[in-house]
Amino acid sequence: MRGKWLIVVLLLVVALAGCDNGPKADVSIFMMSSQGIPSEVGDKLGQSLQSKLGAAPTVRLNTTPIFSMDKMVVEIAAGENGILIIPGEQFKALGQQGGYVSLDDVAKPEDFPDGVLELTDNGKTEKHLYGIPMEKTKWFTELNLNGKNLFAFIPANAPDKEKAKQVLKQIAQK
Repeated sequence: MRGKWLIVVLLLVVALAGCDNGPKADVSIFMMSSQGIPSEVGDKLGQSLQSKLGAAPTVRLNTTPIFSMDKMVVEIAAGENGILIIPGEQFKALGQQGGYVSLDDVAKPEDFPDGVLELTDNGKTEKHLYGIPMEKTKWFTELNLNGKNLFAFIPANAPDKEKAKQVLKQIAQK
């Protein structure tokens, strides 16, 4: 009996080891729209972005087929994503709570006035570019995708802000 359990445990270990998705990406991107995003669209966007970036940094684009405020909050709170792309209403509402990285060194604020927010953090109010509207990016328009009302931003808890900025600089190209 003991030998059977050992075999079962070994089979589980081998099966779980086979579930690895390969090496971890340098920048994980979570994207959710108010209408949801089919996985094939996410795959297309991810492949396109990686081809623009070359070999490094590597990206992994995760999407969800339905809108869920709970899922979005969990993705932000988990701190595993370097970039999030969410609907404008949520981008602006969550921004009022702080926690966004300024993108003034990634793109010109005057190129993306819709992504400029005046936020108060630790009692100090500052106006910066915090989000990149997707509808104005080459990344979406080249793939004939409608990025209307989607904003990309870097959360303050991003694992590697500098690599996330490298990727966002590519995303922000017009």
